[in-house]
Amino acid sequence: MSEKWKDALTEQLAKAILTLKSSEEVYDFLEDVATIGEIRALAQRLEVARRLNDGETYPVIAQQTGASTATISRVKKCLDYGADGYKLVLEKMK
Repeated sequence: MSEKWKDALTEQLAKAILTLKSSEEVYDFLEDVATIGEIRALAQRLEVARRLNDGETYPVIAQQTGASTATISRVKKCLDYGADGYKLVLEKMK
């Protein structure tokens, strides 16, 4: 993956996230740093990744999550060719 988007500000954000110790702290931070719509979109993408990783089909995922086929396709591309961030998180969540 291209690292062109990584800079001092994104490094600061990554370090800020690493300081959080509880779900409540994460919720508080997310509520301040993003809109509710952005947070829900991120949550939806993670759920799409989980379902794709479990072998579910696009139509089932779309129906059950409300995600568009474009979103599902984008997440699938990340699972197949991305930086393995989804895979790392999904494995750690097991």
